[in-house]
Amino acid sequence: MGASQEAPVVCEDMEYTLIKSRRKTIAIEIREDGVIVRAPLRTSKREADAFVAKHADWIQKQRKKVDARRAERESVPKLTDEELAELKVRALDYIPGRVDHYARLMGLSYGRITLRMQKTRWGSCSAKKNLNFNILLMLAPPEVIDSVIVHELCHLREMNHSPRFYELVRSVYPEYDKWNRWLKQNGSLLMSRTRAS
Repeated sequence: MGASQEAPVVCEDMEYTLIKSRRKTIAIEIREDGVIVRAPLRTSKREADAFVAKHADWIQKQRKKVDARRAERESVPKLTDEELAELKVRALDYIPGRVDHYARLMGLSYGRITLRMQKTRWGSCSAKKNLNFNILLMLAPPEVIDSVIVHELCHLREMNHSPRFYELVRSVYPEYDKWNRWLKQNGSLLMSRTRAS
């Protein structure tokens, strides 16, 4: 049986969506589109309400953080078509050379490299060994670009995100965790530089 989603409910002026599944504990997720309470299948509305009420202060603090991040993203200046074209030129000039550097270091061969502007992904690796990278990476520090390149190249050996995969990534790029964390913290701001379609 999959998760069941109920209609939004209100607890002490706080609306939330209750999603029940085969989990063992109750958890709260704060998203831009609202508060999600994930709970075990047998959880009653009364129990969910009590959990939300108990964590009301924490929820309000997290909602303020989410609202602040959204406001920050919306205030970021958008890239012009000319700036995007310049980013692509810079990416073409820079990224293939870094891919080749790490591929030789790892003893790997790869297929085609594609560079384009994407709204959700920084890179990908296909089963045909083709690599794809987001030109918006050129807005990030060089170390972040390298971390994404190594991540995708490691998928040529491990097409998964298993512990073994991350061991391989860190063996090639020891500072991976640091720069991956930077990208998680700042990536949405970089993505927000593009105009909404």
